[in-house]
Amino acid sequence: MKEASVGNHKRLLLIDDDPNLILLVKDYLEFRGYEVITAENGREALEVLESDIPDMIICDVMMPEMDGYSLVKHVREDPRTSWIPVLFLSAKGQSQDRVKGLNTGADVYMVKPFEPEELVAQVESSLKQAARIAERPGRSSDNAPKIQVPFDVELTPTELRVVQFVARGMANREIADELNVSQRTIESHVSNMLGKTGLHNRTELARWAIENNMA
Repeated sequence: MKEASVGNHKRLLLIDDDPNLILLVKDYLEFRGYEVITAENGREALEVLESDIPDMIICDVMMPEMDGYSLVKHVREDPRTSWIPVLFLSAKGQSQDRVKGLNTGADVYMVKPFEPEELVAQVESSLKQAARIAERPGRSSDNAPKIQVPFDVELTPTELRVVQFVARGMANREIADELNVSQRTIESHVSNMLGKTGLHNRTELARWAIENNMA
């Protein structure tokens, strides 16, 4: 039985040019309740980020096309993605390698091979830290800034149904099962809504739906 509650349906972007590592890490993280999207290198990851903003990035350092250092530089320079926690995976474990990775913009640097449980612990710690930073003004009340979205945003009936499920914390695959469509269809609806609203991720989309009594 999947431990679906652990990941709380957070979306992770996993980037590595080793297909075996991708399969192993993806399976393990999905077992722990995370939703995982993948890319084979930094260039492909940037294409994913054009339409799909994850809650965290797990990235190999040495890759063809574009390495992890170049990718993180792009991520940190883009206001849409600059806030995303980044975890580097690398076969290089010398102190100067760790220092370079962290100075480049990674939040965590893990050396291969690693224990899956340690990876999960680092992911959970990074996500909790990101949540604390995001919620620092206080969620209660009037002090918490409301999500800002253009006033003339109009959702289709299907998008409205999807965002209601997103606000309940359901993963795309669960929403797809509920609506009897493909997961890719749901991802397309979520991507369209992010484009319409100018929001960065599913978490902001859910908060906007709740604040505007759509959920």
